[in-house]
Order: sequence, then C-alpha cells, then structure tokens
Amino acid sequence: MVYFILDYHKQNKTFRCGAARPERKEHKKMEERNQPRRPRRDAEQPQQKSESLIYGKNPVTELLKSGSGVDTVLIAEGMAPAVAAYYTALAKEAGATVKRVHPNKLRLMTGTESHQGVAAFASEIEYATVEDLLAAAKAKGEPPFLVLSDGIEDPHNLGAVMRSALLCGAHGIVIPKRGGASVTPTVIKSSAGATERLPVARVANIGETIRRLKEQGVFVYCADMDGVSLRKNNLTGPIALVLGSEGSGVSQLVKKLCDGVVRLDMAAPGTGVDSYNVSVAAGIILYEIQSQRAVEE
Repeated sequence: MVYFILDYHKQNKTFRCGAARPERKEHKKMEERNQPRRPRRDAEQPQQKSESLIYGKNPVTELLKSGSGVDTVLIAEGMAPAVAAYYTALAKEAGATVKRVHPNKLRLMTGTESHQGVAAFASEIEYATVEDLLAAAKAKGEPPFLVLSDGIEDPHNLGAVMRSALLCGAHGIVIPKRGGASVTPTVIKSSAGATERLPVARVANIGETIRRLKEQGVFVYCADMDGVSLRKNNLTGPIALVLGSEGSGVSQLVKKLCDGVVRLDMAAPGTGVDSYNVSVAAGIILYEIQSQRAVEE
C-alpha cells in the first residue's frame, strides 16, 4: 500500500510538472509573437540602380557601338549561345570586361524583369581629347610627351602603363575607342591612382592621331623587336611612344606611320622568352625618355 501511494504521488508530481511546462512555452511563444519581426534580407529587395548601368539588348548594343567608355558587360547565364557570343564580341571590340551572371542578379541590379539578359556599366571617367593633352604640356612649358596604346587588351597591363607614364612625366595617354582596353575599375586599381591624375584621350583611329601629332611637330616612336636599340635613340623634344598589343605588337600600318622604332636589348636570346611584357617594356622605355629629357633641361 505504501508503494502504491508513493508511486501515485510520484506520478501526480510528474503530471503537474509536465502540465506546467507547455504553459510556459506557450507564454514564451506569445511573447515572441508580440516582438517586432526582423526585416527580410536585402537579397529579396531590388538593389539601388546605378546611374551608369545600361540594360536591354538595344541600349547595350548602341552603347557598345557608340565608342563611349564601357567598363563591364553583364550577360545572363542561360542566354542563347549565339546571342551571348554577339555581345561578347561587341564587348571585346569596345575594350570592356565580360561577366556571366545569374538572371536574378540582373533583376536585382536593374530593378526590373525587362533587362533582356544583358546590361553594361558605362565608364564613369571623363575622357580628354588629344588637344587637351597637348594644351597641358604647353601650360607647363614642356615639350609634349604622350603615350599611345595600339590595342593593349589586358586591363592590368594598361593600368601599369598608365602608372609608369605618370611617374615618368607623360602629359597623357591615348587609347582607341575600339580594339583595346578602356579605363575599367581593374585599370583604375592597377594604375594605383594614376588614372585620377593622368589625362586619358580616346580616339577612333590611332593612325590618324599619329598623323595629326606629326603635323604638330611631335616625333612618334613605337616599340618593336626589329627596331634600333633604345640606347642609340635621341628621345628628347616633343615625343610620343606607341605600345602594341600583348599578342601581335604594333600593327604594321601604325608602324609605318611612326618616325622611329625602338628595341629593348635582351641578355637571354634563344631561351624561348623572346620579349618583355608590354607594361615592363613601357616602364623601361618611359624611364629612358624621362632621363634624356631631364639631361636636356
């Protein structure tokens, strides 16, 4: 009988304790319901649209063909291969970087479902003219010293060239509207701030620009392996240096228009390493130009 009573009280105590707990849990849940809800993640909300972001097939096509600065082209994953290849080719010709992104990311960036799978960031820097570069040299009372890109495609190389050009006293750099890298965020980063201080001009035709410079008394050199050794050239006075693309170098038409061709001597011929990186070559030649101009002064 004793065992029965003890067991009864034990069961009764367990029952009472067990009955109280759900009440506390329910009370806690009620308190939680009364608390303000957390806002949902921003990923569910449209991102603020950038003023430099252009989207839609026709607007992006016109932007890329216009020759205006374009930093990056965004192409949606899943876009028809032929269409994606078309925009990739246009972007490459305009010197822009291409990135494949999820369609939902484009929706968030543009704030609409009508982006048609493609968007582009227009360049945010203000390009100068060749006349502006020459005027900057005149304002300083110095003979013009310019750098021309004949199709440098790698934005890291272009940024490094701009950095060397600024440090060696160049008055500006000229890049093509098509067929080479434009001033993208990667170029800006690689230049270590040189893009903020070195004027950049974009031209439709590098060859025509060379003709105009020569008419104004600027002596134009290009860098190529079959030129005259750098040490044997007089690099003083009004001067412009043309640098070619990473793969094919300076084009033959541009090369014929130049007044002279400079070559960098190498100490390791026949090793399979037959040329300098374009940004390294630029740094060496530009420093030599700076040294000779300093002596002349």
